[in-house]
Amino acid sequence: MNNKILRTFCLFALIAVGVFAPKRAIAQTNVPFEQALVLAGGESTNPRDYDPATTHGSGDKLLFSGLVSLDPNLNLIPDLAESWNVNPDGTVYVFHLRTNAKFHNGRAVTAQDVVYSWERAASPTLASDTALTYLGDIVGVREMNAGTADHISGLTVVDDHTLQVTIDAPKPYFLAKLTYPTSFVVDRENVESGGEWYRAPNGTGPYKLREWKRFESIIYEANADFYLGKPSIPYVVFQLYSGVSQQMYETGDVDISEVYSVDRFTDPTEPLHRELLTGVSLCTSFVNFDSSRPPFDDVNVRQAFTMAFDRQKYINVVMNGRALPAPGLYPPALPGFDLTLQGLPYDPAQARQLLEQSKYGGPQGLPKVIFTNYGIGNYISGDVSALAEMWEQNLGVTITVENIEPNFYYDQIYSGNHGQLFNGGWCADYPDPENFADVLFHSGSPQNNSGYSNPELDALLEAARVERDVTKRIGMYQQAERLIVNDAAALFTDHSLSYQLVKPYVKGYVFTPIDIPIERYMWLEGK
Repeated sequence: MNNKILRTFCLFALIAVGVFAPKRAIAQTNVPFEQALVLAGGESTNPRDYDPATTHGSGDKLLFSGLVSLDPNLNLIPDLAESWNVNPDGTVYVFHLRTNAKFHNGRAVTAQDVVYSWERAASPTLASDTALTYLGDIVGVREMNAGTADHISGLTVVDDHTLQVTIDAPKPYFLAKLTYPTSFVVDRENVESGGEWYRAPNGTGPYKLREWKRFESIIYEANADFYLGKPSIPYVVFQLYSGVSQQMYETGDVDISEVYSVDRFTDPTEPLHRELLTGVSLCTSFVNFDSSRPPFDDVNVRQAFTMAFDRQKYINVVMNGRALPAPGLYPPALPGFDLTLQGLPYDPAQARQLLEQSKYGGPQGLPKVIFTNYGIGNYISGDVSALAEMWEQNLGVTITVENIEPNFYYDQIYSGNHGQLFNGGWCADYPDPENFADVLFHSGSPQNNSGYSNPELDALLEAARVERDVTKRIGMYQQAERLIVNDAAALFTDHSLSYQLVKPYVKGYVFTPIDIPIERYMWLEGK
């Protein structure tokens, strides 16, 4: 997918600006405050963010759903499909859809709807950046995406509630990929009704869209006909551009908030300390080196830029110490995380020597180096400023920064419209190292935006895809990570920590390092 560091629920950023009266707004829309889970947010101006097949984030899992999903403990569970069978060699799946599954307008969900949704996602006209990553194991998806086939040959509708899916090889992570929005089911009549179909979506998820007032509020209403049971919370309300969410939390205007004054709320004497929940996300932040372009086509240059980076100083100064160092690709708690991995050390002297040994002969021989970041105008964010300063001090290299409007940042990255350096990162879509190493660094992956290519790594990743011995498979991914790190395929910076304030009357909240529709598992008690 896509990179998810930039987004929080993709379209809803938790820091917002402006002046608004949340409780009054809810009253104006006839939504009782005590029956609503209220959150602060923003909204994207990019229509592709709202389409499950094209989003670069985690999608809208309140409105839409797929055959399978992850529960709050990250277990793979049935969703639109109540069960499935797999043939002995692991290449043919038969999904049995729930007979009570309906779209929000009451129409029954059928196997034909799944086929339509997946073929739409794979069609070259939609130009989804994620279709091949999450559906590409299905026989015929690549041909359809290339425009050489009209349908996905690996899909067979047995009857209205039975779908047979054939994949190209036995892959233990295939089902987990189907939890990503690219495979979510959409209604053909709805999505073909016009360019702004997403403003009146006919989804299958636990909530319906009740009202959307641009730049004011988005209101979701519990779906009484949801096939897994009506959610306990009647309404979920996002107040758009309403103020800083932490301040709104303290005034009682929102029920859950990110924390920005971390030192204050981690102090046990703080009255709201007991409402603080913390966790480590399954995310890794990094800087991409475009290995297909000078000067990062030379491994010595990539290693030099990596060894000129003081990771701990970066975390202490830029992250205020509220992150974990990332010597490699995999975040803590991900299967395959290697505690012994050291990564390339911070060594400015060695970094300068490597730059001299490169085919560019030192800083004076480098072409102009452009760092592409998400931002507005000429503002340079603190993280990019810190990186540029380290590289200038330790390597004598001057970095030029260019900003891309955040809502369209990944559209430009996937189109190749970026400098030789660009901000990146990855949060797990499913808890498997394949989702990191293979998706980001295999030379044939559409998510490999840096153009990195290593035949040895490709061969290792391809073997790991079909390895059924779990221990051996994990060892292969750890070996892959070492290749990626030693070759300086990217500059890994940190693993983010999460700090959330949650009101005591919000019950059932669980911090999940992977985005799931947690709202349907929660309830309000005494609000």
